[in-house]
Amino acid sequence: MGLIKYNRNDYRPTSFKSLVDDFFTDELVGGTVPKFSPKVDIAESEKEFEIQLHVPGMKKGDFNIDLNKDQITISGERKFENEKKEKNFHSVESYYGSFNRTFYLPDLVDKEKVDASYQDGILTILLPKDEKKSAKKQIVVK
Repeated sequence: MGLIKYNRNDYRPTSFKSLVDDFFTDELVGGTVPKFSPKVDIAESEKEFEIQLHVPGMKKGDFNIDLNKDQITISGERKFENEKKEKNFHSVESYYGSFNRTFYLPDLVDKEKVDASYQDGILTILLPKDEKKSAKKQIVVK
């Protein structure tokens, strides 16, 4: 199988709208501009829900966690700090910028006991279940 070189000049947009969309979304070197949105893992156990955001290179103070009636919003900003004057970057593949992720919470969550921690680039939010609301009730058929 041969390698096919991508030539931007061979691209023909199918409509004027796609031409304009490509103009505003392509980087100078081609391709779309990525938006920083951390990867999220959500797990549930018998006693709690766990949300993990993969955000390496941030500090604990870089996060805002807001808990509303039925939502949790996690936001923050990962900044590109180029303080080393002796380095000239030719390629940066890390994502930088602000992010905002919102998740709806089930009624089972005990909002008074929500806890968050940050370690090794992973923000972990524990959402314990309210024992009263999550208790199963057995109904006997008469």
